[in-house]
Amino acid sequence: MRRLLLAIPLLALAPPIAQAQEANSAAWLERMPIGETLVYDAKFGILKLGKGMMRIAGIDTVRGVESLHIIFHLQASSVFYRLDDRMDSWIGSSDFASRRFVQDFHEGATDRYTVYDIYPDSGFYRQSGVDTVASTSPDPLDDVAFFYFVRTVKLEVGKTYEYNRYFRPDRNPVILEVLRKDTLDVPAGRFETLVIRLTIKGRGILGEAQNPLMWLTDDDRRLMVQLKTTFASIATITLQLREITDEVPEEMRRETDKPH
Repeated sequence: MRRLLLAIPLLALAPPIAQAQEANSAAWLERMPIGETLVYDAKFGILKLGKGMMRIAGIDTVRGVESLHIIFHLQASSVFYRLDDRMDSWIGSSDFASRRFVQDFHEGATDRYTVYDIYPDSGFYRQSGVDTVASTSPDPLDDVAFFYFVRTVKLEVGKTYEYNRYFRPDRNPVILEVLRKDTLDVPAGRFETLVIRLTIKGRGILGEAQNPLMWLTDDDRRLMVQLKTTFASIATITLQLREITDEVPEEMRRETDKPH
């Protein structure tokens, strides 16, 4: 099993560009309320292996920029394999560009902790443990940020969208295909959804999968109610929405609350 794997009030006399940014920021935050926690059942084929969580943890400050702190956390185990993977993303609330991205992976006997500090204004990013810096894309987004960016854009069935915003330029473009509408039953209930294929080149939940599919609610919230990917042509990994809450599940709380 492989790794499974976004409002600041301004002055009334602000210039038009700043006012537009304020309006956009307010719209994003309406769709992404602080504390929103989506809890998922994780399945490997027909077997339930664990749980996942996507959470808007709060607003932090990264290098003086107010940023949404978003968490993607997955815990799964079987007789053969165990993982506890968490990704943290900080996205500027006024420009929706990634400022920091943390990968904290525990997979089998392998542990990996990587921090990416991303500088959109300067056009580079820095990886922990690496002395040199690398160029980043304009308005960069990381893996987790893309899940939330999709919630902010207009989606039309039958259309394909390409974005050159992944923070590592060699993994662009990110391709978003809106395949169809679907009525989906998951543990959290029945939802009218849009079925989307979102592909990012490289490693990670979307990069190594074949035919990765997302089901987003067909409303203003654009909540992800299901994520399904296939690995090695045989193993289907599915996350199904179990609960919408504002609290962290107790069994995931220790990892969620640890400092990053």
